[in-house]
Amino acid sequence: MKILFIGDIFGSPGRRIVADHVEDIVRANEIDLAIANGENAAGGFGITPAIAEDLLKLGIDVLTTGNHIWDKREIYDYLDRQPRLLRPANYPQGPGQGMVTVKARNGVECAVINLQGRTYMPSTECPFRKADALLSQLNPEVKVRFVDFHAEVTSEKMAMGWHLDGRVSAMVGTHTHIPTADTRILPGGTAYQTDCGMTGPYHSVIGVETELILQRFLSGMPVRMEAAKKSAELHSVIVDVDEETGRARAVRRHTINGD
Repeated sequence: MKILFIGDIFGSPGRRIVADHVEDIVRANEIDLAIANGENAAGGFGITPAIAEDLLKLGIDVLTTGNHIWDKREIYDYLDRQPRLLRPANYPQGPGQGMVTVKARNGVECAVINLQGRTYMPSTECPFRKADALLSQLNPEVKVRFVDFHAEVTSEKMAMGWHLDGRVSAMVGTHTHIPTADTRILPGGTAYQTDCGMTGPYHSVIGVETELILQRFLSGMPVRMEAAKKSAELHSVIVDVDEETGRARAVRRHTINGD
């Protein structure tokens, strides 16, 4: 079976390019399960119930998030109503959940897990131990397991990849909005990429208007962040998984350049 994972959807440019292309990607690549990180979908900061519903209606099966999940107050109640919108599992309290099991288009049960790093990030429980706990709770019959690890530093993401190798089908990182070129399958059969990259405006500084960020660096003064609008790109990873064993057979980056 094949899993599509779309990197951090940023603002209206990210939502628009997903809306324009996700159906074609799913059809052309015979995708069985589509996952996307949507924590920046609302103007670059958080996600709203309406946006989440719109993305799910496009054919995305599960939405993962990260530290920006809490930016929009109206999402709190929605998290408990919509199990296909995840928040990082290692937040010690709060609404929602960090793992869901869904049935893919080919009928295979798949687990999707959302975790968040701790280095240069908000205080959370240990993601490594939380991953162990979640995997121990899973039905052993659920072989296909995908992890979005939302973390800042490459070393923490790489460490998680090795920690999970052989126990999950794929672990792909998010958060930094910069796609990495280390796509591979680890020795235990886990597909890995340090960061999927952003789906949104690349004529920017990680999604924010370039001039605002330059002003911040040159002046040292705080500025109001605004999402950029130009040069949208869709960055994703496609993983081919043996549904009998849960091991990855192939993994590759898939990119679409928009406007």
